[in-house]
Amino acid sequence: MSENWAICVGINRYDNIKPLAYARQDAEAIADFFSKAAGFKGVYSFAEDAPPIAADFGQSLQSSPTFINLRRFLRVRFEERFLQPSDNIWFFFAGHGKRVREQDYLLPLDVDPGNVEETGIPVRYVVERLRRSGAENVILLLDACRNEGSRDGQGAGLQKIKGTVTLSSCSAAEFSYEIEELSHGAFTYGLLEALQIQGKSSCATVERLDNYLQTRVPEICRLYGKPVQTPCTFAEPLSKRNFILLPAAARAEDIAALKIDAFQAETIDDFLLAEQLWWRILAVDPADMDARAGIKRVGEALRDRGKKNPWWQTITRRQVLTSAGGGLAMAGGIAGWRAWNAMGGLRPKAFERLTEFVIVETVDARGDPQPIARRKISYFVEQIGQNARMELSLLPGGDFPMGSAIGEFPNKMSERLRASPMRVRPFAISRTAVSQKQWLAVQDLHPEIVDRAISTDPSSFKGDNLPVETVSWQDATEFCSRLSAITGRLYRLPTEAEWEYACRAGSTTAFHFGPTLTDSLANYCGTGGAVCGTSFTREVSSLDYDGVKYPDGGYENGPSGGFLGKTTPVRSYPPNAFGLFQMHGNVWEHCLDNWAPDLDRLPDDGGAFEVGGTDLRVLRGGAWSHNPALCRSASRDRMAEATSGWEGRVGFRPVCELNGE
Repeated sequence: MSENWAICVGINRYDNIKPLAYARQDAEAIADFFSKAAGFKGVYSFAEDAPPIAADFGQSLQSSPTFINLRRFLRVRFEERFLQPSDNIWFFFAGHGKRVREQDYLLPLDVDPGNVEETGIPVRYVVERLRRSGAENVILLLDACRNEGSRDGQGAGLQKIKGTVTLSSCSAAEFSYEIEELSHGAFTYGLLEALQIQGKSSCATVERLDNYLQTRVPEICRLYGKPVQTPCTFAEPLSKRNFILLPAAARAEDIAALKIDAFQAETIDDFLLAEQLWWRILAVDPADMDARAGIKRVGEALRDRGKKNPWWQTITRRQVLTSAGGGLAMAGGIAGWRAWNAMGGLRPKAFERLTEFVIVETVDARGDPQPIARRKISYFVEQIGQNARMELSLLPGGDFPMGSAIGEFPNKMSERLRASPMRVRPFAISRTAVSQKQWLAVQDLHPEIVDRAISTDPSSFKGDNLPVETVSWQDATEFCSRLSAITGRLYRLPTEAEWEYACRAGSTTAFHFGPTLTDSLANYCGTGGAVCGTSFTREVSSLDYDGVKYPDGGYENGPSGGFLGKTTPVRSYPPNAFGLFQMHGNVWEHCLDNWAPDLDRLPDDGGAFEVGGTDLRVLRGGAWSHNPALCRSASRDRMAEATSGWEGRVGFRPVCELNGE
């Protein structure tokens, strides 16, 4: 049987707009039905004074429906896949909503009504995060057409999102209403009635639920003296109207309608949709032989389709990249990395520039949180096969002071501030360290060796959204070369200057978060010592590292912290002002450069430092096992390019050459 999970949000009190009377009660009633009557596997509730939500690791998540709390929950909880394609994820929202420039926004309790695009939660973002759970079926129940005390029909819920079922409380140009006598909104009251109907009249499918609400909600409004309010339902694709919402209440004809949709999807070679529908039928009736045969048939069709040679396998010549960072020419092979050059006249598809507002968190010298800032970033998405993707922030070029400021502990000569500012060109960089899902997806699409064979499963800590680790510099450059061949874009490791520029994101403090670090912001060893933990069963804990003692778990005047003893998913902590996640801690990250004893030897134009006679390459960012001082923006380390370092501690994130895009 499939699993059902739900998120229920209800907001009565708003800081900057008029309150509502029954939104919280609506959300509580829906959550109660999901958890008790419907037997959902998990239900998350957001409301003022609601209990904290237990996290998979670290501190519990706050449940007050503020902008930060909702965004953080959606980011953290849905970074790791935990559901199957046949499972359902439900999202119920009762509160104010608003439509701005053809985009729907849900309004948290601290929304700025004059700046909804930066302080509201885009419905499309909610759907994107929910889909990361692994469930193919996303159901939105939006009683969010509530604007300034009434429920305005131009609130949220009118946006059609492909692959999603959306039930909205009213149609365009209508209002939705709260009914004092019922202590509920008209839509939610009708929805609760519909979901609890049993037998032949049950509303087990999207279509029957929609039909019920279309008649019942206007009737409720009429009975209590309110104008007409007609809910609307969007199901994309159209076959979602036959989707079975509540398997326990499904009828034989519901399954028959789904089978027709599945067979039709197969006839037009939409095997992914067909597979989803057959799995849905099997979730309702595990003994259905048609569904079992359909899943087998579709699986064979998808495997046959995958056997066709992709375009990159038809390329017969190998090109060696001859420029990096500032454009310095490098003799063949000395750079140590290969990628795309001309590819026989083929050119990659131009990427779509996307924007997002990110929440930037900072702390003072004691580690106390400071007022948040919101920054608009630009990025693009590189799709890697069907199941993986990489988001890359588009960074502007510019000058910046590279290295540690005077007096910044531990004041190592190798990281002291350069005598002159460093300049970098515009470039794109992955928003996260490469995940294990991305690592495997690239090898699935390009199993052919460019320079060297690499392991499909090198990591010590297993998980699709954990960073790939225990990889050498040579492994990382091989990955970049294969990604370049797949996409037609030029991928490589960042130069050391690019990495620090990306990490700082305009900051000049020890960390992009501020002058210290806390364990709510990054994954590091906050219990004391330079290094904590083991490596391949050998104890490596030590107070000393590279000739410096690190007895304290906090940095400077900041607090001590905890020690998780493992990596965390690549989006587990807040991003910086460029939208980049976990630049401090979690895993060390490879850079393109050879090791230089001081930063003044690096090229002024942000290019890679290349020198013969050494195989030492630069590492940046620190790791889960290291003292916060070793996770600073300016902290540097090095490692031989053929080695993978201590177990579970070294990964990487690629950059993409923009070449005028």
